[in-house]
Formats: sequence, structure tokens, C-alpha cells
Amino acid sequence: MPVTESRRARHLVAPVAALALASALSVATATPATAAEDFTFDLPAGQACATFDLRVKGTGDQRITRQFTDQNGDVVRVLEAGIGYDLTFTNLSSGETLVLPSNGTVTRTTTNADGSTTIQSTGHNVLILFPTDVPAGPSTTLYTGRLVFTVATDGVFTVLSTSGRTTDICAVLA
Repeated sequence: MPVTESRRARHLVAPVAALALASALSVATATPATAAEDFTFDLPAGQACATFDLRVKGTGDQRITRQFTDQNGDVVRVLEAGIGYDLTFTNLSSGETLVLPSNGTVTRTTTNADGSTTIQSTGHNVLILFPTDVPAGPSTTLYTGRLVFTVATDGVFTVLSTSGRTTDICAVLA
């Protein structure tokens, strides 16, 4: 998988059933999107986990996605909620696997004036950080609670805040 695709796939949702209400922003439209397709991708050692290649497989996404636009038709916010992917993580050196069933999530993505995005997620979410991110990876972490991070226009992720529990997936698979 090319680096740009793996960057987009880094924020993986292992969801919980949740309903979300549309914001009271001046929204021109709210368009539902269809569920995403299943995926599998491999990340080399040093990118998602320090000492081994990591395979990530996601199946069964059932989230509902709504895009909100401004008066010019530009997307200013995206809201995703519901049951997402069942995720399977595999240490490609040892064959050790970790399966995370869908537990649910609500994620709000806001486009900032500079073209970056701010993502606020609650529920069960996995975030993969690369060495170029803040804090620097490699890391693959399950957050159960709240996670807020930005994605700059150059693709650098910066974690702003977290609350709740975390699980180091690389440590579990080591």
C-alpha cells in the first residue's frame, strides 16, 4: 500500500453502536455516505511497530457518514457514527494476532482554515503514528475513551489530547 493510502488508513475505527445528532452549524446539506470497503495493508517495521512488520485487516464496516457543507458547497465537517470495522492485527514475524471486534465510535472531522483537519473521536479507536508524527511513532494504539488529533496538510498527525484507557497493540503482539 502506498504511503499516502496507509496514512489515510491510520485512523482506524473499531466501533460501538452510537447515534449522532447533526450540529446546529449553518449547514447547506447533509449527505449520507455508504460504508467503506474491507481492507488489508502491511506496514514495515519502524513505521507502525518498531521491531516487526504489521498487517492490519478491517472487515464489516457499518458506520454512517454524513458530510456537512457550507454555502459554497465545500465540505466543512464530516460526522461518522456506528459499528465500524472488526480489526485484525498480525505480527508478520511471529504470526501472533490480535482481533478487536467492532465496539463503536463517533468521529467528527472538521476542516480548518489552513487546510488541516481536526479529528475528535469517542469510543474505541486505533491510531497508528509514524516516526514523523507528534508524538513520534512508531506506535499502534487502541484508545478507549476520547482522542483528539490534527492532520496537517503534509500528512503529519499531532495528538492533542486523550482520555480513557489505551492499549499498546505492538506490545501485545511482541
